[in-house]
Amino acid sequence: QYIVLGTAWNILGGYTGYVNFGTAAFFAAGAYSTVVLHKTMPGMPLPIMMAIGGSFAGLLGLGTGYLTLRLRGTFFGIATLAMSVVMQTLITNWSFVGGSRGAYVVRPDATDWFGIDYIEYLFLLMLALSVIAVGVARAIEKSRLGYGFATIRDDELAAEASGVPTLKLKLLATALSGGFIGMAGAPLPYYVTYLDPASGFSLSY
Repeated sequence: QYIVLGTAWNILGGYTGYVNFGTAAFFAAGAYSTVVLHKTMPGMPLPIMMAIGGSFAGLLGLGTGYLTLRLRGTFFGIATLAMSVVMQTLITNWSFVGGSRGAYVVRPDATDWFGIDYIEYLFLLMLALSVIAVGVARAIEKSRLGYGFATIRDDELAAEASGVPTLKLKLLATALSGGFIGMAGAPLPYYVTYLDPASGFSLSY
């Protein structure tokens, strides 16, 4: 899980140079997406939940990025931190997902497909996601997209003057980073079986 989180954060913070203090919000977006899907569509396979949670977190990153990426440096970091606080407040007051009292998720003893222990199944899913995240990050680093991210990190004004579509690239970096973080958070309810805002936004697992 932390391999995915670190790799995803690095896409925005390392490659593009925009420090994101709202990581917990994207992580919780994925986790609470699973809670919603568990309640509304019980029996849905966890990989599909992870894909949906990642998509939601990616869209959240895209929307947040559009509102905040015109800010730079410390101001961007403060804005992402404020976004995380606002989202935690919304989750705390949303009774459908348990609100401040939290929500319980019943974890199966074993998987239907492989017949292995569910904790081992979660490990295999996160291992696969880690490989995918690192592979994507590596591919980005050596691609034109990665070079575009690097120009923003090194000198954004010069990149804009050279015709680099900086806003488009920053939005893409935020969406990719948020999507992977959301996918990393999606299995959390099945791992801990109880999720409340304090744990969902703490990244302590």
